[in-house]
Amino acid sequence: MSNLEQRYIEDRAMRDAAHAVLMADLEHAKASFSGKGVTDRITDRISEGAADVFETAKSHADDNRGIIAALIGAIILWLGREPLLELFGLSEPDENENTDQSGAPDADQSNPGDNNE
Repeated sequence: MSNLEQRYIEDRAMRDAAHAVLMADLEHAKASFSGKGVTDRITDRISEGAADVFETAKSHADDNRGIIAALIGAIILWLGREPLLELFGLSEPDENENTDQSGAPDADQSNPGDNNE
């Protein structure tokens, strides 16, 4: 066999090996990026991250129970601030209280500009 034929056989073997590696990589990429594969990876990462955050929050909550109780109390007070301010008489009168749903003022209020009497 001549040197040219030997080189041709070696080049063909290298080409076939490279083609096999390329096809294996393509199959691996298809499996990795399939809908189920991507969804599973995202779900796994989110669940692992959520578990880490939960563990961190749990350890901090055990150490700081008083702060968490004060924070929850502050949130409840903030959500109920309007009724509490009205109860103590500290709320400002609402300008829209004197109008009905159509936006017109109540009939019992007199306008200073109306002199229909």
